[in-house]
Amino acid sequence: MPPSKITILQEEWERRLHDVNVSKNDLNRLVMDYLVIEGYKSAAEEFSVEAGLESPVDFESIENRMNIREALQRGDVGDAITRVNDLNPEILDTHPALYFRLQQQKLIEYIRQGRIEDALQFAQDELAPRGEESPEFLAELERTMALLAFESSPYAPPAVSELLSPAQRMKTATEVNTAILESLSQGKEAKLVGLLRLLCWGESMLDERAEFPKLNLSDGSFEGRAR
Repeated sequence: MPPSKITILQEEWERRLHDVNVSKNDLNRLVMDYLVIEGYKSAAEEFSVEAGLESPVDFESIENRMNIREALQRGDVGDAITRVNDLNPEILDTHPALYFRLQQQKLIEYIRQGRIEDALQFAQDELAPRGEESPEFLAELERTMALLAFESSPYAPPAVSELLSPAQRMKTATEVNTAILESLSQGKEAKLVGLLRLLCWGESMLDERAEFPKLNLSDGSFEGRAR
């Protein structure tokens, strides 16, 4: 028989949280890290002044990353590639998989625009040779070309139709953003996101032994045991 769970009421839970000391400087650095990683340039500049913190990167590099992200989100892959190369030409040279993703996204945009001849020519000239280098690249090329077979059809498999979703553009933009951050010796992910993931893991572990108020991440309130 598993041991019975202990019960921690909300009043006791809040008291324990209140007893945990976290310095304001550490909190400020978490906020700054989040603003920099997520690309909120103006907010990062203002917060840097208010909190008396230096940014870990040049603010101009934040704007460059956001311009690249915005280009990909509107489907202008050519502009995004040019901006990445202007920022650091070694990024795409040292990340062949990322370059393939960008070329794949460019092919998707041709198909989205109905430029079928351009799509076929681009796939033959740019992506087919890379597909021969890697089974993964070939599989992705075949998945993308399947869009042509299901053009304007509501019966396209989800794995194919999702390529035309805004989420696909966002996925490509995220991969590019991550590579740029690595080139700047920055973390791939905001530390705050990692802490929230750790919080969720800690709650799941504690839930096996105790009944306690759980944090609602949507509004910061506690759910569970009443006072």
